[in-house]
Amino acid sequence: MTTFDKRQEGFEKKFALDEEQKFKAEARRNKLLGLWAAEKLGKSADDAAAYAKDVVASDFEEAGDADVMRKVAKDLADKGVTEQQVRVKMDELMATAIMQVKAGT
Repeated sequence: MTTFDKRQEGFEKKFALDEEQKFKAEARRNKLLGLWAAEKLGKSADDAAAYAKDVVASDFEEAGDADVMRKVAKDLADKGVTEQQVRVKMDELMATAIMQVKAGT
């Protein structure tokens, strides 16, 4: 194996690891967002956990964050929470999720 091949293999492994961590961080963020929204909706602990799972599952409807944001914003509209507030919370929770994933918690 040449030095170039080894270097390419290293880049490929790093890319795969980065993508895995990104996926985990997005899923963690969606769960945290679901728990935040569930609290705003006044859900009990069991219902909050189920709602958070629904939010995580909603991310598989289409690529990107729009599906998650749309679901949560629609659910919280009656509570006076705007799409902008949901977007800001998503950004805050993404930072938290990235730290948690990197820390392995």
